[in-house]
Amino acid sequence: MSVSLISWNVNGIRAAKEEALELIKSEKPDVIGFQEIKADEKTVPREFYDLGYEVEINPAEKKGYSGTMSLAKKKPISVLNDFDDSEGRVQALEFSDFYFINSYFPNSRRDLSRLTLKREFNARMLDYIKRLEKKKPVAICGDFNVAHEEIDIARPKENTHNAGFTAEERADMDSFIGSGLVDTFRIFNSEPGNYTWWSYMFKARDKNIGWRIDYFLISKKLKDKAASASILKSVKGSDHVPIKLILDCRI
Repeated sequence: MSVSLISWNVNGIRAAKEEALELIKSEKPDVIGFQEIKADEKTVPREFYDLGYEVEINPAEKKGYSGTMSLAKKKPISVLNDFDDSEGRVQALEFSDFYFINSYFPNSRRDLSRLTLKREFNARMLDYIKRLEKKKPVAICGDFNVAHEEIDIARPKENTHNAGFTAEERADMDSFIGSGLVDTFRIFNSEPGNYTWWSYMFKARDKNIGWRIDYFLISKKLKDKAASASILKSVKGSDHVPIKLILDCRI
């Protein structure tokens, strides 16, 4: 038995409504996590409730900002919104074989004014993952807002000190991997030029001047269960594209 998992930063679920609905209908994932929905229970389009999925929303306190939403074919054993975050950045859905963590990591900003906050978030997230792993393995997905290695960014030298590619942010990603988490895309693909986000400026997507900042990381216990990992490059509707993971597991 296998499960299909998808993650997508939609940059506004209302703006990307048609593309998101089409993605669900065409891919039929068992679980899908959306980030940066910029909506709450009252403003998420009603069509998402009519798909036959369980819908879980963790909105930010600030209207029209951040927020996460997960849809699952099967009702989760439990849903945790206990990360202590006012921006709705983390959801954990417990299933039979693993926790599905839908996450939207902070952006450290162009002037790096949120770098300290982001590093604190990263440290708390790693502690959170380790706490959940005491019960069962995790699959954490989402927009991590960091390109981990030079292979994950089109122009590494020009971005060495820029938000999303600072030494500090990359070191924190090292800590995630060093703790035993596995970057699933790199199990199957070691080639450059594979990105998940492009600036809207300068036709960056057409030129493939991008960053890989969206990930599925899994506990080491799940590594042998990973059947495939891919980037759904043709999907439009956001400055990010969805990523997909197939696990030989049950929900």
